[in-house]
Amino acid sequence: MKPKKYLIILATIVGVSFTLQSSATEMSSLRGPVEIDQDTKAPDMKKYPKDGEPIVRDYVQQPPLVPHSIDRYKINLKSNKCLSCHSWKNYRQYDATKISQTHFEDRDANVLANVSARRYFCTQCHVPQANAKPLVENEFKPVTAISGE
Repeated sequence: MKPKKYLIILATIVGVSFTLQSSATEMSSLRGPVEIDQDTKAPDMKKYPKDGEPIVRDYVQQPPLVPHSIDRYKINLKSNKCLSCHSWKNYRQYDATKISQTHFEDRDANVLANVSARRYFCTQCHVPQANAKPLVENEFKPVTAISGE
């Protein structure tokens, strides 16, 4: 009985490995059939604007975009650089947008004294906007544009 069991397991492993090998050959890179050239220069880094006005949103419920670079901003369990300007305590002093009241609610809509743990890591939703060309065209129109106002 044992030898049959081992043969079945071995046949299964061999079959799975052939399946994986044939699947791997059918996959392609997002860059297409282009080979990686070690001498190719990396594209220029996108330029982020200096601090500016809030950026118009491109769709309903879009988290606000960050109108400045956030390079070297430290956000971890002990520190959140974003809160140094955007907290309710400091936003006026730095002429920054204050964080929304929704960031002080837990998942059951209970109001908290501090920013909710699920909203603490700002860059999960908020990203800086660079001078990059859009990847796809956006035809979003805000509600006021639809109603003719």
